[in-house]
Amino acid sequence: MKLNPFVSSSARKSRKRHFTAPSHIKRKMMSSPLSKELRQKYGVRTMPIRKDDEVQIVRGQHKGSAGKVTAVYRKKWVVHIERIQREKANGATVYVGIHPSKTLIVKLKMDKDRKRILERKAMSRVKAMADKGKYTEETMETS
Repeated sequence: MKLNPFVSSSARKSRKRHFTAPSHIKRKMMSSPLSKELRQKYGVRTMPIRKDDEVQIVRGQHKGSAGKVTAVYRKKWVVHIERIQREKANGATVYVGIHPSKTLIVKLKMDKDRKRILERKAMSRVKAMADKGKYTEETMETS
């Protein structure tokens, strides 16, 4: 069921908006889930991936491999991870592009901005969980 009348449910328009999105929106779309330990520690499920994060690949040919993110290639919707390379026909080695959703962040590169993002996301999650719960007779009578 469509809830927001200002957002189209057309597949054609959704695809167009996804693939022509500006860089600052692509950053958010290129998010990766956090490992169970980090999720427990920060109370956050996903974070936009960035250079110098340490990730583990969870899908595809390179499943199980881990390494540091060397580049986030927003134009191609991929990240490059150290030691995940292949050899071209001419002998040159190139990084294999991995989609961020197919990785798991195991170590975050922390700075003050990222710390602020984590705090903000954790607070909104706590607030949402506090709002959830059983209805009491008083709340039913007031509504």
